[in-house]
Amino acid sequence: MAARTDSVIQWLLGGDPAIRWQALRDLVGAPERAVERERRKIARDGSGARLLARQDPEGTWGGGLYSPKWISTTYTMLMLRDFGLPATNRQARKACTVLLDGGLQPDGGVAYGTWAKWTRRGEMCVTGMVLSLVSYFEYEDARLDTIAGHLLEQQMPAGGWNCQRSRGATHASVHTTISVLEGLRYYELRGGRDVEAVRTAQRRGREFLLVHRLFRSHRTGEVIKPEFTRFSFPPRWHYDILRALDYFQAVNAPCDPRLTEAIEIVRSRQGKDGRWPAQHSYPGKTYFQLERVGAPSRWNTLRALRVLRWWPIDGLGARASRPLFPRPQ
Repeated sequence: MAARTDSVIQWLLGGDPAIRWQALRDLVGAPERAVERERRKIARDGSGARLLARQDPEGTWGGGLYSPKWISTTYTMLMLRDFGLPATNRQARKACTVLLDGGLQPDGGVAYGTWAKWTRRGEMCVTGMVLSLVSYFEYEDARLDTIAGHLLEQQMPAGGWNCQRSRGATHASVHTTISVLEGLRYYELRGGRDVEAVRTAQRRGREFLLVHRLFRSHRTGEVIKPEFTRFSFPPRWHYDILRALDYFQAVNAPCDPRLTEAIEIVRSRQGKDGRWPAQHSYPGKTYFQLERVGAPSRWNTLRALRVLRWWPIDGLGARASRPLFPRPQ
């Protein structure tokens, strides 16, 4: 088992800089200097550099802010965020300006295209995405507080969010909820206002997902959608249980027993070689293919391993005495 784990770690470290620095930080426990040295390579080597090279002079990608999918500014920036591009990157901050200037609506939310033209209201999924981006890249702008405040106001009684609420939706959406939770998490890390309110909103949002055990109807217990148990990277706007669990571990949330079934699904998808495959991808325009569906996925393997490292080995809510990998100091 140890030999297999070592070989998987070496495989991850042989990948793109965006993978390597996270493996060093999250799985190996490498010194901070070594982690940051690897992280700085994202802008000049590998997938991150390839994306940065496609930025338009105006600071956008694909000629649009939210479409065409998946080569627009929003979705390219989401990939750069997930890659871990350093927050001080000038190209990314230029795009933050464009996203805010082109999308902030009178109600304090963010929207683009037809939705913005006809409703003049924010779209919850997009608002959560953009808050995560401008917060992650440490963009200094008072509009971030406006956007975060709007998301807090739009939280539904059960704890989640739904981009269709203005059209009559009465039940929250897991797709919208995970995007908003990620946005509020990065806003909190940035040091935004009303920290306690933001934390409370996240706890309520997590509870909404927990009531559904991440992927089941709270009324019938049936699986909501089979694709929620298939892991994709990048997830785009879509929800799946690995994306949700990666958020739970990122905020070091309590290891609630209601997550156990989702954790076991993650465990069950590990191959005999210790790796997780790319199970699914969403059709649309891309600049290049990150990984091939059906082949071993460094991104799914990285995320699955750090989720399992966070989850207690006994599965009963207590941290394991010996974590899967040592935590970075």
